[in-house]
Amino acid sequence: MADYSFLTERLAVGGAIYTRENLEELKHAGFTHIINTQVEFDDRTLLVSGDHEPVVLDLGTDDDFQPKPAELFFRGVRFALEALERPEAKVLVHCASGIHRGPMVALALLRVLGYSRRDALALIRTWRPQADFPDAYLDSVEAFLAEWQVR
Repeated sequence: MADYSFLTERLAVGGAIYTRENLEELKHAGFTHIINTQVEFDDRTLLVSGDHEPVVLDLGTDDDFQPKPAELFFRGVRFALEALERPEAKVLVHCASGIHRGPMVALALLRVLGYSRRDALALIRTWRPQADFPDAYLDSVEAFLAEWQVR
């Protein structure tokens, strides 16, 4: 069973997909775009010839509690914003367990979409209670946002 929690009607955060069956479940739930932040598994290996959706962005990064580069967030946020321009699009941001990396990138996206830090964190924690935000990850999101505002 696919592991995800909707944060908004069109944005969800979750854990690893790992199987074609889970990918099919996500497709049936309407997900058109997936941001995979885990380094442990590449979701693109689940796609078969002829799959046009979901579109998968591989942002594999270690869950090592170290600062993350702004480029990681730029790639993920741009991908999601482009997807969300399509009214029917739904985006899943995930990592291995849906605790650190996926919520971290979802936080960056929510902030760019206009949520305050407090409101974005509250939204994620409400719908994904197991989400946890190490200080290094929160600081990385803030550093990204500072760069985002000047670009």
